[in-house]
This record gives sequence, C-alpha cells and structure tokens, in this order.
Amino acid sequence: MGVAAQIFSLPSLTLAATVESSLVIKFFGDSFSRVFNLNTHLGIVAVIFFANYAFALLFWGLVYPKLFSPLRHLHGPRNFISMAHRSLIVSDRPSGDLFLDLIKKYPDQEILNLSAFDYQVLVTKPRMLADLLVHKPYDFAKPPKISGLLRHVLGDGLIMVEGDQHKFLRKNTMPAFTFRHIKNLYHMMWTKSVIMTGALEEALETGEGRDTGIIDLSNWTSRVTLDIIGVAGMGREFNTLKKAEDPLLGIYEQLLEPAPEKLAFAMSSLLLGLPFVRLLPWKMNTLFKYLTTTLSDVCMPMLQEKKDAIVNSKDDHFDVLSLLIKSGNFTDPQLRDQLLTFLAAGHETTSSALSWACYLLSKHPEYQDKLREEIRQAVPDDMEIDKSTDLAGILEPLPYLNGIMNETLRLYPTVPLTMRQAVRDSNLAGQAIPKGVTVVLSLWQMNRAPD
Repeated sequence: MGVAAQIFSLPSLTLAATVESSLVIKFFGDSFSRVFNLNTHLGIVAVIFFANYAFALLFWGLVYPKLFSPLRHLHGPRNFISMAHRSLIVSDRPSGDLFLDLIKKYPDQEILNLSAFDYQVLVTKPRMLADLLVHKPYDFAKPPKISGLLRHVLGDGLIMVEGDQHKFLRKNTMPAFTFRHIKNLYHMMWTKSVIMTGALEEALETGEGRDTGIIDLSNWTSRVTLDIIGVAGMGREFNTLKKAEDPLLGIYEQLLEPAPEKLAFAMSSLLLGLPFVRLLPWKMNTLFKYLTTTLSDVCMPMLQEKKDAIVNSKDDHFDVLSLLIKSGNFTDPQLRDQLLTFLAAGHETTSSALSWACYLLSKHPEYQDKLREEIRQAVPDDMEIDKSTDLAGILEPLPYLNGIMNETLRLYPTVPLTMRQAVRDSNLAGQAIPKGVTVVLSLWQMNRAPD
C-alpha cells in the first residue's frame, strides 16, 4: 500500500479527525461554534469527522484511481462496488455472466481492474491462470474474509492452509491419490452407484416420486458421494443410501441449504468478514455456530474409532485418514481438520458435478441415449463384476462418458468463482501484482469465453 493510501485509510483518518477535534475545541472552540452555529462540543466533533470522511471519499473516488493506484494503467470498469462483490449479490443471472460481459467489452485484455477502491483484478486468460495456481501458488493466498468463513466448515485442512503448512500436507497426502489407489476404488464406487440406481427406482415406484415421477436428485447425489468419500477418505461405511436419516448428512444439508437467510449470512460474512457479522443480533450466528460445532463434535468419535482400529491391528484399509494417522505427524485436532476437509470438500463438490451432469443429460436426451448405449456395450447386463474386474480399463477409454463429464465440469465448475490475495509483490504472465492485490478468478467466465 502506498503512502497516499495509508494517509487516507480509515484508521488514519479517524486518528486525524480525533486529534483535529481536540485541537479545535481547545484553541478555537468558541470561534468554530459561532461560524457553524454549533452549541456543543459534540457538534464540533461531528463536523470535523464529516469533513475528513467527505474529503477522503473524494480522494478515493476521483484522485486515487487516476494518480496513485498501482493498477491505474489497467483497463476495466473500476466500479464503486467491485464487480466481484456484485457477482455475489446479483441473483437474476449466473454470477459468471457478469465477467463474460466484461471480457466482451475488453476482448484483448488479459487482466482487468474491477474496483475504484479495492486492489482487485480479474484474470481472463489461461496463461495467467497457470501462473496463479501452478507456477506461483505460494505468492497468493485466500483472502482472510473467505478463509475466515470456510475454515469453520472445512477446518484447517489441505484446502485452507497456506505456505509451508500446505506443502507439508500435500506431501503427506499425495500417496493416497496415486492412480493405483484410485484404480482400486473403482469397484467400490461402481457398487455404490448400483445401490443408488436401485434406491432411485424404489423412490420412483413407492417413494417420493410415485405420484409425479419426479424426485429430488440432489439429495441422492449427496448421499452417494458421502458414502463413497466415507470409504475412500476414512474407510468408513456411512450407508446413507440405505438410511432414512443420518446425523452427518443432516448437518451438511442444513449448512448448505440455499435458503435466502443462509445465503444472506454467507454473503455478509464474505463481504464484511465473519468477526463483524458475529457482532450482529442475528439468529443465523447461533445456528452457524451450532452446526459447525456439531460437525466438529461428530468427527472426533470417528477419528478415535479409526485410531483404535489401527492400534488393535484391525484396520488394513488404505484410505487417506489411515495414512495420516500412521504417519505420526499429526495431532488429533489436525487430523480432525483433515477429516472435515475430506468430508465437506470431497463429497459436496462431487455431488454438485453429478447433479449438473444429470441436468445436462436431461436437457439433451440424444446424448443420454448415446451414453447409455456406450456403457451397455462396454459393460453388458450379464457381465460379472467383482474386485478383479478392471473397471478403470473399461471405463476410462469411453469417449462419450469422458466427454460428457469434462463438458459438465467446463460449463458448471464446482467452484465457479474464487479469489487469491498477493502475499508478496509478484507478477502474472509479466504483469506486476503488488502485495495486497486480490486476484479474482472466474472459471465460469474462462470456460465459456468465446476464444
């Protein structure tokens, strides 16, 4: 932050106004009161504070963006309210569409200035994305307001930690994500998928869809992915596909339910910061604290059960949690945080992708028919499938299956918008990015860009 920005920051202005008020009251109180027709010292203080903040508003709105901002040479809307913040508030169209409009207006720009006040830019080209996430990932971190909210749901796991902590976790978890291990999970995932199709048929015949032929698919995709991540992440059978209710699933459903008040709470926390929102007399604060605390409390018995099984030599399952426990490098709170990350990020992201894939197939029945035919040819009804079956070798080469999944992730990325903040002076594809600048990345926009 430059000298001018520091001088006109809110803390500096408040301090200056306080000092000015004291001096005016002490030396010029009577004269000031007569000129402005003020009867109390409080009125003098109010006038001085108002004058300081009004001057600052003019400085930030008119002078700073054109003369002092390190991003002043960049093209972009430079709105009073950042485009990134507007994208979180506007609800009549997908948030990524606002950024699509921008790149159509500035087609040749790789980076755009989004705000007149914040240090906030949008990257629009793949080579900048590569620098941001691959070549220089530790030059940028999640903004504090975002991480401050998400860590209550995800814990300080692989997704949330930064720097050396992230390097350590990545090194210690990578063995669980080798192709050999993923390949060994195919049979389990196939089995869970078969169970889900049976549950869907039953729901259509005798359950929620018996009268209308309509069911809430998102509920079932959340169940099947939680069952899969339970086995893959911690070697535990949740069996939510067969249970009417499950405490863990219920917590996630309440946390992620897109109710208007919950969305307002999330947006307020992202824009203003969770510590500020917690000061408000809002019942959502109590509910959020209850759900996140309960989620953490549910995980601890699972963790202890897993540790006991390992100590008693009753656990030979190769999963992420077992690997972390056996490494001996993690405390119980750290293991709990990893578990929170695997459960939340591991099942909700996949559930979202599966739901969107089903949506797209329902909108394009011709591809649904081609995909069904491709899979039936590769895996006939009379084919015996067991743990020795090379499902990876059968499914990986299928063009329609892979094409449809890739297209789903392109059109509906699990994380359509994310941000990173420069923790040191850096650059993206040669463009200087000063420390403190927030870099906005819209995968929705980038994946749908005309070029």
